[in-house]
Amino acid sequence: MKVILLKDVKGSGKAGDIIEAKDGFAQNFLIKNGLAKVADAAALNENKAKKAAAEFHRKEQLKANRELREKIDGAEITVQVKSGASGKFFGSVTNKEIADKLSEMGYDIDKKKIILQSNIKTAGVYPVTVKISPEETAKITVNIIN
Repeated sequence: MKVILLKDVKGSGKAGDIIEAKDGFAQNFLIKNGLAKVADAAALNENKAKKAAAEFHRKEQLKANRELREKIDGAEITVQVKSGASGKFFGSVTNKEIADKLSEMGYDIDKKKIILQSNIKTAGVYPVTVKISPEETAKITVNIIN
């Protein structure tokens, strides 16, 4: 019996896959538990449309990520920090502060996507990596002043 999986099933396939299952397994387990539905013509067309829509949205997201990387790649931001008499900072510059500066510039980037090589505790110029997506990364320069 051909069925379309609605959810991931270990040992059978992932959601959206069309599989050939034994009649008893399909009727008594997959369909009964809402893990699959019978692969008739209407279900196959619906599954095909869903896959096409998902692929379209994935391509649009990749395009948006690429455009964002091109905009911020090579950007330079300045962060001003309070420091003691010796020039040593009170604490360190975090990726949250860098994300806040980027949002002031109009780029909405999550602080978890900003990767610092090491803690920034002194004034200077530091290279920082922004991981927009698994495929797209941008390099920015952070200028720390006190």
